[in-house]
Amino acid sequence: MVTTFWLACAALVLFSGVFYLRPGKVRQRPLDDTREANLEWYRLRQRELSESGEQDLEADAQLRLLEDAPEANERAPLRGQRRFPAWLLLPLVALLSAALYYQLGGAADVQIAERLQALDEHTEEADLQALMAHIEARAEQRPENIHYRSLLGRFHMGRGNYRAAAAHYDQLLEAAPEDPQALAYAAQARYLAAGRELDSRAQAMAEQALSINPHQRTALGLLGMVSFEREQYRAAIQYWERLLAMEAPGSEGADMIAGVIDQARRALGEPPAEAGAPLAADGGAGVTVAVSLPPGAELDPRDTVFVLARKAESDSRMPIAVQRLQAGQLPMTLRLDDSSSMAGQKLSEAESVVVVVQVSPDGTPGEASATWLGRAGPLSPSLSEEALPVVLEPRPG
Repeated sequence: MVTTFWLACAALVLFSGVFYLRPGKVRQRPLDDTREANLEWYRLRQRELSESGEQDLEADAQLRLLEDAPEANERAPLRGQRRFPAWLLLPLVALLSAALYYQLGGAADVQIAERLQALDEHTEEADLQALMAHIEARAEQRPENIHYRSLLGRFHMGRGNYRAAAAHYDQLLEAAPEDPQALAYAAQARYLAAGRELDSRAQAMAEQALSINPHQRTALGLLGMVSFEREQYRAAIQYWERLLAMEAPGSEGADMIAGVIDQARRALGEPPAEAGAPLAADGGAGVTVAVSLPPGAELDPRDTVFVLARKAESDSRMPIAVQRLQAGQLPMTLRLDDSSSMAGQKLSEAESVVVVVQVSPDGTPGEASATWLGRAGPLSPSLSEEALPVVLEPRPG
């Protein structure tokens, strides 16, 4: 890629050289014609003045002739004067263009991208460290490039350099203060750097991340773990159940989260949930929707479908009930009620709700990650099982 770029630049420089190396045609002013015209006027005027005997006017005409005559000596090039060799402009333009692009352009970014793509399990540790040092230096030159800060933060987190990771995430937040992922990562790094102690600032970061994106996994996991360590088991269960709702049933992640939820329940003196226990047959008042695609539309059957219910009268985007499906199950009719409500929430107690359907190829909830969206409501929860149709549409933009 870099080779192609430099070859293209060289071709453009050579092409531009045609215009200043090609001998130009210098258009000379018609000095001889002008001189002859002035002399002819002077002779005619001289005859007129000689006949009239006005010597003073004849001298005046002679003076005007000298003033109007082109100064050939001034206009003619001096003998022995050397012209600037035009061919020197070609390498000069090439060098200045390359230096300017290297200073202001993205040549270094292209090199970094290629080196990142070349990383594999055989990459030497010294090469990796050198690449990270190069990225860190480039991040100082380009502080607006938040990708570098995020990359450096993840690298140091993976190496256990939590203080360095926290510093990079703090700088990332300066450029993107409302990014929920950056907020969650910064909170997690501060928590680990402080020896698994969540200070007030880190907690505020995690809570802000959830206020922007209620499905932010890192923030949910962090606040659940901190609540458990503080023996706030009920709060831990609530965070983890929200996290569990985003996992595929029966997956390794779902089993792990269910295990820590059971630990929190045992700490409260409650029996753990039975594995594979069916949902209660009567979940109380709820809403039933029939989710489908428009005619001719197709989805990858592995895409994740989130069906969420939110309180219509609230500004919060936090769901009170969630179901997770696979796109291969569509079209499907399902019901959201208390049996699918989040911990501490009851859909049956809401005055009205809005049902939102999101299709996410990578399994990440949130409209920003969705490729298809659907919406119904406001609806009042009831015992009626009449399904309201929700036809998915491609997400705008």
